[in-house]
Amino acid sequence: MPTPVTLTPGPLTGEDVVDIARRDAEVVIDPSAVEAMTASREVIDGLAEDTTPHYGVSTGIGALATKQIPHDLRSQLQRSLIRSHAASSGTHVDREVVRALMVNRLATMCTGRTGVRPVVAETYAAILNAGITPAIGEYGSLGCSGDLAPLSHCAMVLMGEGDVLDGNSTAPAAEALAAAGIEPVELREKEGLALINGTDGMLGMLLMAIEDLRRLYACADIAAALTIEALIGTDAVFAEDLHALRPQPGQVDSATNMRILLADSPLIEEKKAGEHRFTRVQDAYSMRCAPQVHGAGRSTISHAASVAEFELASAIDNPVVTSDGRVESNGNFHGAPVGYVLDFLAVAAADAASISERRTDRMLDKARSHGLNPFLADDPGVDSGHMIAQYTQAGIVSEMKRFAVPASADSIPSSAMQEDHVSMGWSAGLKLRRAVDGLQRVIAIEILTAGRALDMRDGGIASSKSSAPLTAVRRKIRESVEGPGTDRYLAPEIEALRLLVASGDLVEAAGAELGFPLK
Repeated sequence: MPTPVTLTPGPLTGEDVVDIARRDAEVVIDPSAVEAMTASREVIDGLAEDTTPHYGVSTGIGALATKQIPHDLRSQLQRSLIRSHAASSGTHVDREVVRALMVNRLATMCTGRTGVRPVVAETYAAILNAGITPAIGEYGSLGCSGDLAPLSHCAMVLMGEGDVLDGNSTAPAAEALAAAGIEPVELREKEGLALINGTDGMLGMLLMAIEDLRRLYACADIAAALTIEALIGTDAVFAEDLHALRPQPGQVDSATNMRILLADSPLIEEKKAGEHRFTRVQDAYSMRCAPQVHGAGRSTISHAASVAEFELASAIDNPVVTSDGRVESNGNFHGAPVGYVLDFLAVAAADAASISERRTDRMLDKARSHGLNPFLADDPGVDSGHMIAQYTQAGIVSEMKRFAVPASADSIPSSAMQEDHVSMGWSAGLKLRRAVDGLQRVIAIEILTAGRALDMRDGGIASSKSSAPLTAVRRKIRESVEGPGTDRYLAPEIEALRLLVASGDLVEAAGAELGFPLK
């Protein structure tokens, strides 16, 4: 179980958010956060009696902000706001997305800039700690004015209304709260608004994608190195001085990985000694340029991580309670910064998948595989080998190219033209999750194929001519998937490799052999 995460008025780390979202780390609210929330709530309570209209305190919401709300209807305003905004539709989003969204909203409450009472944050934390997950449809957020519909479903559960996830179905929130001994909260002035104004869902998806992609790009370097061995390519292009000529940080890291993965590889050393009958001055781009493509993806991740870090340090609400006690409207809920990098990562992921598929195809083509059986079939003609596995890659890559079309370039006006420009960041996050899943599968198929090709080249693990770290990777593969032979049911083998890629086990196997982690 991960270490509990303490929420203060200061920012969380991305690792904290992911630990809570994915690994159910306990949430603890620090007394300093309670003090900050108490202080800002006093400001809101003071405004509640003011005859001057204050947005979200004594007025309607959005295009209805010109309507002043009588004192005795303000609690109803907050309930009505949440009920009407909990309007999502479609397939339920994943549990980890909901939890990431919730902890990001909770962290903003703990800054003391939203004006909620401490009991609101404490109950929100109790819901997280109890493992209760609001049921949220995938459609409903435009990524501006906050992830409104998704956050509203979470606020509904806080009120003891709506539905929560219950296995493959849903259950009433009231029952789930009662079973956990959690009292619903009756919202007061501004609290409904404070619960739904934020980039929390798209930020959560960004943080999880960053964690996944960092692992996947290390695995992509392993996949490329395996393929280069399988095709008896050259490691000369990964020399340190060559990449110093173009010192893009991500490229340098990727080249370093590939250089150390291929160092002292008997298959490559044999080629250098002239023991093979063919000579290539240069390998194809999909092999030779792997560090440039994988490195560009790494640099994109670094940029996205810097955007996420700023977002984690933000207190996003509208209106916001400032440090000097003002309550001010603002536009910090606009998701453009997060939406852009979500789209950017989808572009990088599509390209990493594309180059992986091209490497796979070379191993299957008799004209380009340098002595391997067509499609790596045991008995070509009787057997088809990995022919259709490459089709699967191609289908995924084609879909990923569609996911690379930016969501953030679109905008549809809403709320009677009051909200006339939106970010579509939530949509960008959802399609990035599909892209990350696709990249896992494409890399898995390349590694599965390269492992088979290498076994056909050198006879298998017992007589491996791979480098030491790549032999360790091949050994890990063979723990889950049998070596070459006549055709067999391939889908379970692809899934087994996907799990190895997603878990990071292959990256750990290489690192354990090297004695240090890959970059």
